Amino acid sequence: MSHIRFAQVTKAFGEVTVIPPLDLAIEQGEFMVLVGPSGCGKTTTLRMLAGLEAVTSGTIAIAGRDVTHARPGERDCAMVFQNYALYPHMSVRDNIAYAMRVHGVDRATIDRKVADAAELLGLTGFLDRKPKNLSGGQRQRVAIGRALVRDPQAFLFDEPLSNLDAKLRVEMRTEIKLLQRRLGTTTVYVTHDQVEAMTMADRVVVMNGGIIEQAADPITLYEQPANRFVANFIGSPAMNFLDATIDGGSVHLGDQTLELAPQDETRLGNRGAVTFGIRPEHMRHSAHQAELTFRPDVIEPLGAHTLLIGHLNGAALIAQVDPRFPVSVGENCTVPVDMTQAHFFDPQTGARL
Repeated sequence: MSHIRFAQVTKAFGEVTVIPPLDLAIEQGEFMVLVGPSGCGKTTTLRMLAGLEAVTSGTIAIAGRDVTHARPGERDCAMVFQNYALYPHMSVRDNIAYAMRVHGVDRATIDRKVADAAELLGLTGFLDRKPKNLSGGQRQRVAIGRALVRDPQAFLFDEPLSNLDAKLRVEMRTEIKLLQRRLGTTTVYVTHDQVEAMTMADRVVVMNGGIIEQAADPITLYEQPANRFVANFIGSPAMNFLDATIDGGSVHLGDQTLELAPQDETRLGNRGAVTFGIRPEHMRHSAHQAELTFRPDVIEPLGAHTLLIGHLNGAALIAQVDPRFPVSVGENCTVPVDMTQAHFFDPQTGARL
């Protein structure tokens, strides 16, 4: 039995339905990340799980218990918020201990759990400080410590790293993942950052308009996106999409022709109109390569590689090439394309072919 289960859960605000019937199962100990653009319903889904938003219809179960109409405090979930939600007048020690004191936990147990959490999170030397005297990363650790001492059925994270600078976000996402693996606690994490989702999750749920577009492990999302939306959202830089026609085992892009890889030739040999997708990093040499010629408008050297940014047949195109690739702005260049990594989508539905 799944540890957390959404069964036909919907959410409406007045006459506007923001979450159509949603089914989702999260396993014991799994690190599940909900990701998608702003307004896709990921935070609303998390808040329904936490009990902070009422469910319009359907059921939510945690550890086999129906909690659809249970109060937040009865769900045994610990939530870490985007803004930390620390009490500014309390010390780190008191912030971590607050929920236990409210629930009447004895002093010895509180002291032991606070000490254990502080050691685990590197906060032992900061227990007597106030939040205003801590860095952003330290404040986030305090918020995690407050959740940790509850030993909950699930950790719920609502974009916890969005207020941190880029370097600290990288450090904290590693710390959170290592902590979750050590504790084995089921975790549901919401973010709009697909890099966070890909690097932290056991499984990623890509949402769009309240609908789950695809739920899979990160590599499956990257290599086998269910549709154009997922393909565009997962990966940085984003996948290139070009209008094309497949005929006679070849892909026709305006006046340029690319030969299909053997695995695609049989099933797509005379498909007709398609959307051709290729990731910038897959514009490289391979055993089944083709070539594309385009004119870069911008060249971005990034050390390990260089991005060529331009257009082809009116569509944006980004190619990732070697740092010393011979190219100049405004001049035509020819780049290799690894056709074994090409994707094809239905131009009407966006479904992956």
